[in-house]
Amino acid sequence: MNKQIKVAIVGQPNVGKSSLINAMSNAKLHVGNFTGVTVEKKEVFVKSDLFDIKMTDLPGIYALNAYTPEETVAKNFLLNEQYDIILNVVDANVLSRNLMLTLQLLDMHKKMILVVNMIDEIEAKKGSIDAKKLSILLGIPVILTSAKTSQGIDEINKTIIQTYRAKQNDNKIYYTQKVEERIKELTKVLQKSPHFKDKDYARFIAIRLIDKDENVYKIIHDLPIFIEAHNVLEKIYSSLTAELDEDSTVDILSNERVAIAHNLHIETVNIKEESKNLNEKIDNLLIHPILGLPIFLFFMWALFQLTFVLGNYPMNIIGDIFTYTATTLADILPNGTVNSALTQGIIPAISAVVMFLPNILILFFGLNLLEQTGYMSRAAYLMDGFLKRFGLQGKAFVPLVSGFGCTVPAYMAARTLKNPKDRIITMLVLGFMSCGARLPVYILLIGAFFPTHDAGNVLFAIYISGAILGLIFAKILRVVLFKGEPEPFVMEMPPYRLPSYKALYMDLWYKTKMFLKKAGTFIALAALGIWFLSTYPHNSALEKSYEIKIQHTKNIQIKKQLQNELSAKSLEESYMGHIGKFIEPVFKPLGFDWRMSVSVIAGLAAKEVVVSTMATLYSVGNASNTSKGLIQKVRENVSFNSAIALLIIIMIYSPCVAAMSTFYAEIPQWAWRAFYTIYPNVVAWLFAYGVYRLLSAVGH
Repeated sequence: MNKQIKVAIVGQPNVGKSSLINAMSNAKLHVGNFTGVTVEKKEVFVKSDLFDIKMTDLPGIYALNAYTPEETVAKNFLLNEQYDIILNVVDANVLSRNLMLTLQLLDMHKKMILVVNMIDEIEAKKGSIDAKKLSILLGIPVILTSAKTSQGIDEINKTIIQTYRAKQNDNKIYYTQKVEERIKELTKVLQKSPHFKDKDYARFIAIRLIDKDENVYKIIHDLPIFIEAHNVLEKIYSSLTAELDEDSTVDILSNERVAIAHNLHIETVNIKEESKNLNEKIDNLLIHPILGLPIFLFFMWALFQLTFVLGNYPMNIIGDIFTYTATTLADILPNGTVNSALTQGIIPAISAVVMFLPNILILFFGLNLLEQTGYMSRAAYLMDGFLKRFGLQGKAFVPLVSGFGCTVPAYMAARTLKNPKDRIITMLVLGFMSCGARLPVYILLIGAFFPTHDAGNVLFAIYISGAILGLIFAKILRVVLFKGEPEPFVMEMPPYRLPSYKALYMDLWYKTKMFLKKAGTFIALAALGIWFLSTYPHNSALEKSYEIKIQHTKNIQIKKQLQNELSAKSLEESYMGHIGKFIEPVFKPLGFDWRMSVSVIAGLAAKEVVVSTMATLYSVGNASNTSKGLIQKVRENVSFNSAIALLIIIMIYSPCVAAMSTFYAEIPQWAWRAFYTIYPNVVAWLFAYGVYRLLSAVGH
C-alpha cells in the first residue's frame, strides 16, 4: 500500500487553484474567473510513483486574518488539520499582492511549495520571473506553471515528493529588528508551557497574537501562562504602536509584509509596463457607465437565443431515438406490466427530460465562457451600483449568476458575503434565478404556445422577469426585515483571459454525466412511481365494458375516441387520480387540472420531474414522437392562461429538495428556515393567480 502525502492547496481568490488541480489530476472541479468559485474544501487524489497524493483544495483566503466564512474554512484547516505540505498557489500577474499570504504561511514553518501560476500571461507580455532567485530568497521550492498550457504541471507532483522526503528548511523570512525583538520576547513566555515546546510553533503563535488573531488568543486563554503572556502582549501592543507611530500592531505587521513582498517582486520580476494595455481598452467599453449594462443584457439575450435555436435540432433527434427505442421494445416484449412500465412510463419520462440536455449544455457553456474570460467580474462591478438600489451588495452578483446554473452551489457561493444580513437576503431571493433544471419546463411550454421565431425572446423574458422579481423582493426584505445599508463592495478584477478549452470540455462533460445520472436513476425511479400510481388499481368492470364497445365498433375514429375515454377514466380512478383530486382545489383557481397539480408538486423533488410527470400523466408513451407528442398533448389539455400561470409557478416557487436542504444547512435559524419554506410558494400562487385573472379579463 502506497504511503499518502497530504497536501493543502492554499491561495488568494482567483489564482487558479481549481484549474491547476484539473490540469494535474484530470479532476473535474468547477473553474471560473471570478472570486467565490471554491467555497468549501474539496479533495482530489493523485497517484504518483510510490505515493498517493491527497490534495485538499481550500477556499480562497486573502490572509490568515480571516473575515468571511470561506476564509474561516481555509484558516481552520491550516491551523487545526494534519497535512504534510502547503502548496501555495499565486498569480504571476499580481505576485506582490499574493506574496502577502505567502509570508504569513511561511510563519507557520511547515514544508511548503510556491506555485506561480499563469506564467504564460507574463511571458506573453515579454516578461519573466526568476524562479531560482525567488526560491533562494524564500527558502522554499518555486515552480512556474500555467494551468491553461500545462507548463510546469509535471514538476508539481515530483516537487511534492521531493519536499516530503527532504528536511524542513530554516526560516528565511524575518521582520525588522524591533518587531523581531517582540516576537522573541513573547516566544520565550509561550515556551514555558508544554503546549509550545517546539520553538518554531511558539514563534508562529507569538506572531499571530501580535497580529491580534482572536482564534489563536483563545488557544492560550485557558493555559497557566495566560496571565503572563497577556501582560507581555499588552506591553508589546503599546510599545510597538508608539515606537512605529501606528494605530495597531495589525497594521505594523501588514506594512512589514508589504515591504518584504515589494522587495521580492523587484528582485525577481521583470515586466515591461505598457502605457495602456488591452485589458484597459476592453474595460473602457464593457464597464462603461452608460453602455456597460446594455452590453451585458445583450450578451444574456444572445445566450438565451442560442440556447433555444441551436438546442432545437438535437432535441428532436434525441426524442426520435427514444421513441424508436420505446416502439421497438413494445414490439419485442410480451404485453403486460413490464412492457407498459418501460414503454409508457419510464422511457417517455426520461426522454421528456433528456431531450432538453442540449439546451442546458448550451446555457452552461455560455455562462462558463463568460466566467473564464473574466467578464463576470466586470459584470459584478458593473452591477454593484444597480444592486445596491435594491438592498443587495455588489458581491451578491456571484451567487445570483451561479443560480442560473444550479441553486445548490449558488447558496454555497453566498458564503462570500461576510455580512449576515447581506447573506440571508441574497439566499432568500436566489430562488427567483431560474436554475438549469427549470429550463426543460420553460422550453416545453414555450414550444407549445409560442411561435419558434419568438421562443428565444420569451425565454430571455422569463429569466429576466425572475431576476427583476428577485430584486424587488430583495428591496422589500431590506426595507422591512433587514434595515440598514449593504456592505461596501470589494472584488478583485482579474485580467481578461482566453478560455481553457480543456476546462470548458471537462466542466460540460461533468454536468452531462451528472444530468444523465440523475435522469437514469432519480428521474427513472420517480417516473416508475408515477406510472404505478397512475396505472393502478385496475377497474376490471370498466375495462370490460369499454372493450366490448371497442370490439363492436368498426369506425376507427370512434374506436380511438373510446380508447381515449377508457384511458382518461382509468387515470382518474387510479391512486394518482385520487391524489390529484385531493390537491386540485389549491390549483383550480389557476385553471390547472389534477394532472398539472400533481406535476407541480412532483417538481419539488426536482424541477425536471415536472416534464416527465406530465409526459406520463398525459399518456405521451403512445405518441409517435416524444417531444412533439408531449407538446401536442399540452396544447390539447392546457389553456394558454393556465400555461402562463404554470410558467410563473415554476419560476418562483420553492427550488428542489437538494437546494432547500442546502439552505437549511447554511442558515441554522428556524425562523428563517420556516419563512424560506413558505413565502416563495405563497408569492408564486398569488402572482400566478393575478396573471391568470388578468389574461382572462382581457379575453384570453
